Parts: sequence; structure tokens; C-alpha cells
Amino acid sequence: MRVGLGFVHLVLLVLFANGGLKLCLGLNNGLATTPAMGWNPYNAFACNTVESQYHSNAQLLVDLGLKSLGYEYLNLDCGWQGTARNSSGDITWNTAAIPDGIPALGEFVHDLGLKFGIYSDGGYFACDTVGGTAHFLGSLGFELQDAAVFASWGADYLKYDNCYAVSTTDFVDFDPPIEIEPHYTTMRDALGATGRPILFSACEWGVQDPARWPASAVANSWRISNDIGPPASWDNLFRIINQLVPITGFAGPGGWNDLDLLEVGNTGLTMTEQQTHFVFWAAAKSPLIISTDLSEISEEAVAILTNTRVIAVNQDSLGQSISFKRRYTNDYDVWAGPLSDGSTVAIVIEMQDSARAITFNLSDVGFTSATAMNVITGASLGTLKNSYTSTFDAHGALVLKLSSPVIAPQPTFTFYDAAASGNVLAGGASTRLVNGTITVVGFVGNGGTLEFTGVDGGVSGGTKLLSVDYINADFTATNTDCSNCRNAFMSVNGGTAVQVQMPLSGQSWDILFNGYLVSLPGFKPGKTNTIQISNPSAYTPDFYRLGVAV
Repeated sequence: MRVGLGFVHLVLLVLFANGGLKLCLGLNNGLATTPAMGWNPYNAFACNTVESQYHSNAQLLVDLGLKSLGYEYLNLDCGWQGTARNSSGDITWNTAAIPDGIPALGEFVHDLGLKFGIYSDGGYFACDTVGGTAHFLGSLGFELQDAAVFASWGADYLKYDNCYAVSTTDFVDFDPPIEIEPHYTTMRDALGATGRPILFSACEWGVQDPARWPASAVANSWRISNDIGPPASWDNLFRIINQLVPITGFAGPGGWNDLDLLEVGNTGLTMTEQQTHFVFWAAAKSPLIISTDLSEISEEAVAILTNTRVIAVNQDSLGQSISFKRRYTNDYDVWAGPLSDGSTVAIVIEMQDSARAITFNLSDVGFTSATAMNVITGASLGTLKNSYTSTFDAHGALVLKLSSPVIAPQPTFTFYDAAASGNVLAGGASTRLVNGTITVVGFVGNGGTLEFTGVDGGVSGGTKLLSVDYINADFTATNTDCSNCRNAFMSVNGGTAVQVQMPLSGQSWDILFNGYLVSLPGFKPGKTNTIQISNPSAYTPDFYRLGVAV
């Protein structure tokens, strides 16, 4: 039960150019220099996993060749714990689920050449799937003792959850009245005191914007969002992708954004969607933790999980995530990031639920030409010039490794402040000062409108590229029509409005996203153009400024 809203730290205004600010390195414990890979039962068995299922899936990690590709952790999840501590105050196990005991299970895993992951919770009780009634033991107040026990059992990994973090009656809190970071720093220190190298995976559901604690000083990975499932769905993927947009730059060797467990092999996603899910998680440098019953997995799903070229992107030593480059609303996304050999990995995600051809413009990743390889298939595509057209299945992905690029000239924008005196704010739209530094216009939408005036359309008018700086902290743990994004409708000179879908800029309303690109038609030559922003049924982001390339 991992959900993600809550107390938000106020932070200084930060400008994120497509989410690409590199801020910090990971926890200095020598672990997770590349993202962890392994297996966890939750998406397959929830909190009901039994010893025989751990045994069989551990064996299958070896037999299916997954261990040899880097899937080295066999991790427990909720349900292994007992409900009462022993006379010494030590944590106990559920003897019905794990009759031979956790030490024996850890030994079995190690004998296979795998590493052994334990699960606990930074609350009074752990998570469960029966509405919080199971009362499995948590570690709050017992961190040093539990860490020592986990180390004595040979644990190599700890996934640390967030249920019952506030009180013994508060199961899952969307807005906890306490700071939860100390729960994680306390266990970090307890693990360090054991002297055993134990990878620390914080599962705080994205509550209180952990990337900006920064979690890289607390854990080797941190969950950025509510659960991916079960059940799996494309809507869950879209929600998590939007939540990643502003925080890609906070991850790196030793500390990673965790987009949650993999759904490859489970029902709810088509094979194409499973492929897209896997390649995006890999390129975002998320831990790759399989979470399906390997005894039931299809050959197609195994092929996705064992694609060595995709795994190499995830395990690349540079450790830099792809970042958000361009969204063509209701059409496709473009993300890209560098690799250690000097090449760039670019991902195009088909956002429509239909098969069709899409033309990828190399300028969206800053190039005019490059030598390309299809990462999924391994096919060499030769030198691409300006664009590349490919056929996509519904919700499919194109993954290209681009090398020897020719850098595209960068557009020059003329910027217009949203709060400028000549603009027209109507229907409740109003200004507010952010951190004493900039003024933005909010309450646009639901009747409120913002109209920029005196905009230069250049000598020829027509369609222009815009760069938009905005704030959107409307984050959510559940799926909506626009999960972790807001829609704006932009109209030039009273023409047909264009829908512009704008992801999060952060989890508080003082974090700016700069450089969101969108092309709008309808400009006239000269400096008499208007751009109106509205939304008839919801609020848009708050706007700081927009730039027009002329």
C-alpha cells in the first residue's frame, strides 16, 4: 500500500530546463552504483507470498538466465513478518508463510548465488492488503535492533515502507502531519551501524517530495510515486511518467529515482505496453525489479526482460537519467539522455492507443543528424538526417542510440512576462509573488483567462515555436484525466485553441519548470498578436512567461 501525497517542504525557486538539473550524488555506502536489479513478489502475490514461491522464483532467476544478466536480488515484501516481537524484542516471522524461517530462506537464496532482500516499514505496523488489519510488525522505534537482526540473517537489501507512519490507527496517510524523512534517516544510520553492506530502498510513495530532501543522502533509491499496481494499467504508467518529469536530475550513481516494480509478465498491459514500460524504466535509471510469477511468465515477457541492449542503457556507468524534451499533446512524448560512451539514448513514446506512423524530429533532442541504432531490435539505421519515421503499435516506443551527432542551432526566443501590464487577466485570473523573486499568473481556467498582447509574429507570421515557463504542483496518487499534469488551451489571435498538456514542475507551488516547447499556428506578421490561455473545465498551471521564436 504505497500512496503518495503529503507534507511538502518549502524550497527555493529552482529553474528546471526539461528536468535536467544535476544536483547530487547518491548515498555514500558504496552500493547501487548502477540501479538495482532483481525480483519482488508484490505485483504477483501482494502480501500473501509463501516460502515455496520465494524458493521457486529464486530458482527461476537462475534457470531463466536472469541472474546472469544482473537480476541479482531476491527480495521479500509484506507478509513475511509476525505480529508480535519475541521476549528479547526482536522482530519475528510469519511461521505460516515462512515455516523454515527467514535465516534458512536467506541461506537458500545465497546458495543460488543471489543476494537476499528483506522488507520492513518505518511505521508502527507494516503495509498489508487487508485494509491495515493484519498488523504485521513495523520497525519504528526498533530501528537499531531490527537492522542488527536483518544483518544477522544475511540481508543485502532493505525495502522500507511507509504505512502506519503517524500512529497505530493511521494506516495510510495521504497528508501526514509529521515529517517522514527522519524515519528513513534513522534506519539509514541503523543499517550503517551493522557494518554489513545493505542496499537501502526507501518506499515512501513520493510523499513529501523525497528527491528534494535530498533522498540521495538518505537511501540508494526512493519511490517517486504511488504504486504502479496491481492491477497494471497504462494510466498508472502515464501518472508515474508525469511525476518523474521535474526530478530526473536528482538521481545518479548510488541514489536512484524508483518508478516502482516492473509489471512485465502481468495482466493489464499489452505486450507492446510492457515493452514501453520496460524501456522507459530502464532509460530513466529506475531499479529494475521484476514482480511477476516467473513460473507463469511468457516467452515474450522473458524476451523483454532479457534484452541486453536495454539493460545496458539502465546499467550505463554514467548513471544519468533520460529527461523530458517534448510533449506533443495526445500524440507522443520525446525523452533523451547521455550515455557514458558519448552517445545519446532517445525514446519516443506513442501516447495514442492506435497503431500508426510517427515522425521523430532530431531537433527535439538537439541534433540535425546522427548515426542511429534501434536499441530494442539492435538494427543499425545508418545516418539519420533531420527526422526518422517509424511505425508504432498502440502505446509503443522507439528507442534510439544516437552517436556522432551534428548539433542543431538553438532557437532564440523573445520572452513575454505573464504579469506584464499590457496583458489581460479576466474571470478570476490573478497574480502572485513567488519567493519574492518572480510574479506568476494563476487561477487561469474555470472561467479565468490570461491573454498576452503585443506578441511579435516576425516578418512572416504562421506557426511559431513557443517556450513556456510555468508552475504546476497538482500532484496526485490516483489516476485522473490528466494525472500529475494540467491542461491549458492556447489560442493565437482568437483562432482555434490548441490543447497543451503540461506535467508537474514539482510538489510545491514555488518550483518553476522552464522551457516547455509547443508550436502554435495563427500568428500574423508584426507585433500585434495575442495569445490567450484558458481551460473551460479545470485550472491550468500558473504561468511565469512565454517565449516566441521569430
